[in-house]
Amino acid sequence: MNDLPKDDAWLARPSSIRLLWKVLWGVLALTVAAQLVIKIKGYFGIDDWFAFGAVYGFLACVAMVLVAKGLGYLLKRDENYYAAEDERD
Repeated sequence: MNDLPKDDAWLARPSSIRLLWKVLWGVLALTVAAQLVIKIKGYFGIDDWFAFGAVYGFLACVAMVLVAKGLGYLLKRDENYYAAEDERD
């Protein structure tokens, strides 16, 4: 009947992942569409543009990922960094 293992978490199922993506995109679309009904009063001029929050959030997330990748390359250590001196060779 059910070919999934008993210890399979519901978040690991492909059907649950598809559902979560659909819900996520729906919430994001509703959030941006709400700006058509609710007028946003910006403080700096640019922040009252349509969908500014969504674009700003996306660009901030991309920037954080790029900074984290850069830090990863900067702080990377070799595989045997914590090994004893005689084990490194």
